[in-house]
Amino acid sequence: MTNVFTVVGHSGSGKTTLVEKLLRELSGRGLRVATIKHAHHKVVLDTPGKDSYRYKQAGAVMSMLVTSSELQLVADAVDRRDPEQLAERFLGEADLVLAEGFSHSPGAKIEVLRRDNGKPPRCAIEDGLIAIVTDVEETYPQLPHFGLEDISEIAQFLLDRCDGGL
Repeated sequence: MTNVFTVVGHSGSGKTTLVEKLLRELSGRGLRVATIKHAHHKVVLDTPGKDSYRYKQAGAVMSMLVTSSELQLVADAVDRRDPEQLAERFLGEADLVLAEGFSHSPGAKIEVLRRDNGKPPRCAIEDGLIAIVTDVEETYPQLPHFGLEDISEIAQFLLDRCDGGL
């Protein structure tokens, strides 16, 4: 099973920035890290009229576009939408997966919470919250707290929680 950690938080809290910094840190340690991003809005995953789009429209359950240096996969995900299910299905080569969003899905979560946002946490401990990246010290004092720039420490925290001792 792939190690999946979900970064949650309100819009503008710094989720994407945290994931970017963790990617650089973890990749720099020699790990193969994949990401999964949850979008609340409609996104065009394939261009109408192109071959992979036509294959999907014709009934393919998955359509993959491969170039000399990249690949893109478009697949039905109606029955498996949680980060852990998606990671198991598509990201088996990764040592670790960082998901962004998915605040209502099961699994281990780290919340980015900033005083400037003026909002309460999105998740509770019973939702799988394992740590908080924040400048709000009084929120969930029983959980590990990290500052927004504590990237090395957050990375080590994640590695320490991984199955198989990465």
